[in-house]
Amino acid sequence: VARRLSLRKLPECRSMAGGKAIEHLARTGNRQHHLFPLPLQQYRNCDFSFSGLQNLVNKAIAQKEKEEGIGEGEILSCVKDIAAAVQHAVAVHIIQRTYRAMLFCIKNSILSSKTATLVVSGGVASNQYIRKGLQALADANDFALLCPPPRLCTDNGVMIAWNGIERLRAGLGVLHRPDGIRYEPK
Repeated sequence: VARRLSLRKLPECRSMAGGKAIEHLARTGNRQHHLFPLPLQQYRNCDFSFSGLQNLVNKAIAQKEKEEGIGEGEILSCVKDIAAAVQHAVAVHIIQRTYRAMLFCIKNSILSSKTATLVVSGGVASNQYIRKGLQALADANDFALLCPPPRLCTDNGVMIAWNGIERLRAGLGVLHRPDGIRYEPK
């Protein structure tokens, strides 16, 4: 969404990652100016999906560009409102699906009610709006919430690479020769 909104063209967002720029702009935006339906509402499971939301947001942006008579890549007058609406929709989707997972775990006695803990990490955990929503969810359900400090909530790709380094050091699941590896396109 940040890329589609060309947020790097805004001086205040120039050095920010996309998610950080969305969060920054959302603080002063009005999320009620754009309402995006939440994904997967018809499914009673714990799955997450953001592709449908992204598609709806892209269509809304294209429509606004048309209304404002600007081309793709130019900054919309309502960019802060779109950022706020998108951030809110993402947060609510995450909170709803996480709540379902918590209920599933409680119902199936997977977690002890005395030590139930929700751990949130990765880039999403650096978003304070989402973090506050998850804190409220955890508090309402007697869960502890653990989140690393935002400076450690980096991109998941970095965390996967770090895991690879640790596995390499430990010699776990590491192939030293590519012989016998087959690559198949989907």
